[in-house]
Amino acid sequence: MFSKFFVAIVRWFDTSVGKEQADDPHKIDWIRVSPFLGMHVVCIVAPFFVGWSWTALGVAAFLYFIRMFAITGFYHRYFSHKTFKTSRAGQFVLGVMGNSAVQRGPLWWAAHHRHHHIHSDDEHDVHSPTQHGFMWSHMLWLMNRRNFATDLKAVPDLAKFPELRFLDRFDFFVPIVLAVSLTLLGVGLNAYAPQLHTNGLQMLVWGFFISSIVLFHGTCTINSLSHVFGSRRFKTTDTSRNNFVLSLVTLGEGWHNNHHHYCASTRQGFFWWEIDITYYMLVMCSWVGLIWDLQPVPERVYERLKAGKTAEKEVSSLPAISLPDTDPLVMLQRQTVSGAGN
Repeated sequence: MFSKFFVAIVRWFDTSVGKEQADDPHKIDWIRVSPFLGMHVVCIVAPFFVGWSWTALGVAAFLYFIRMFAITGFYHRYFSHKTFKTSRAGQFVLGVMGNSAVQRGPLWWAAHHRHHHIHSDDEHDVHSPTQHGFMWSHMLWLMNRRNFATDLKAVPDLAKFPELRFLDRFDFFVPIVLAVSLTLLGVGLNAYAPQLHTNGLQMLVWGFFISSIVLFHGTCTINSLSHVFGSRRFKTTDTSRNNFVLSLVTLGEGWHNNHHHYCASTRQGFFWWEIDITYYMLVMCSWVGLIWDLQPVPERVYERLKAGKTAEKEVSSLPAISLPDTDPLVMLQRQTVSGAGN
């Protein structure tokens, strides 16, 4: 018992310690997830003690926006789907920015997301609302001990980089640096700009804890809500839906049915009226050479839509479109099939 407790504590700081247990698919490791639950408690209780200021709210909103972009643009569209290219140094920077969102390491995130696409809404999908219900798909799945480990076989293209392995193994490091930096910022502002009415603890609570938890739940709405509420332009093999409200909350991820129909595109809002802020920001990053080779939506997608005219029934029955052979999901599927045959 003591050994399990000790290992759970050490894993807060080093995710490689020990061997993950996979005995119960719905068992929650309460010790392991206590820091995560503690963050929720801080968000509820601490504001009554530290108060608020427009400065702290502004920093919290800014960090929500920039880190949501890091999750949607980098963890999702780059690490999970490789929809654009960057340099090795740039890749590490993208990983650090995504890691600051307190949503584990880039390999863990990408591995789970690739698994989701291959098994979307079937019995193997660990966060399907149609299979497991709202709360499990929203957050309980990642509190389960079976889902803590990173499946390196799902991300061989990423696992070969030791710097990314470091971020994944010590996924607490970047968030702690961010938390300390925000505290020091608040201390400095209190000393040199008292008219801003903030301090170290207030900046820590709003800029780190509240911003991170709101960001977490915003991200998780794509698992729990975008497979339940919204419209379906394409008849995919899952229940993915397009949802305008969620696209605003997540900077473009709400066009989930589009994405599940063709996930190799950098753009998820397939039409100009489908707001996709993440895509706009990635385009601006490409203008200054930080990233390049953004993958477009294939013309054949639009041609098929035109062929379906405007009849909802016709449009929704369009066949799924194939992905490029170099897409990570195609490569992972081939590996899975090959492994099953051996």
